[in-house]
Amino acid sequence: MLRRLYDWVMGLAASRHAPSALFAISFAESSFFPVPPDVMLAPMVLARPEKAWRYAGICTLASVLGGMLGYAIGYFLQDAALWLMSLSGHASGLADFRCWYDKWGVWVILIKGATPIPYKLVTIASGLAQFAFPVFVAASVVTRGARFFLVAGVVKKFGPTMLPIIERRLALVAGLAVGLVVIGLVASHYLGSGSGGAC
Repeated sequence: MLRRLYDWVMGLAASRHAPSALFAISFAESSFFPVPPDVMLAPMVLARPEKAWRYAGICTLASVLGGMLGYAIGYFLQDAALWLMSLSGHASGLADFRCWYDKWGVWVILIKGATPIPYKLVTIASGLAQFAFPVFVAASVVTRGARFFLVAGVVKKFGPTMLPIIERRLALVAGLAVGLVVIGLVASHYLGSGSGGAC
């Protein structure tokens, strides 16, 4: 099923409606759709490298708007939110998210939004945990923009030779990209407050 969705998204990338489809996929992925927009963004940039930044901007805008929907689902429709999380295999993950928010705050959104961890889990959990909405939106703009502009920039610069690497190794690349951020976060936590009980 997931493979068929992936192939369908790749087919949309070659259609004349590609920009509109890219917006729709990016929006939906932030709240309920299982296929990340990267798999559509990359071939679109390969086909029209001069529009790489436009496509990355479309992904960012749509993803942030979709994230607002995910937040609203978590905030106002808690039963539906918990059901969506259970479909993603995170039925008991709300307590963990709340614990992370208590410890790390906005860094949870910044780090998880830049990695291949399903962003819809972050958006829905943010609403469930009633995380500050303006901070959530600002962090989403930063982290989603960084991810999509990075993907567009790499594909634009290196061309098709990088596409298989992006598809297979996105977790490793993103992990390395946020590694230094995590180290700084942990250091500031222990050198700053130095307190806080276990979750």
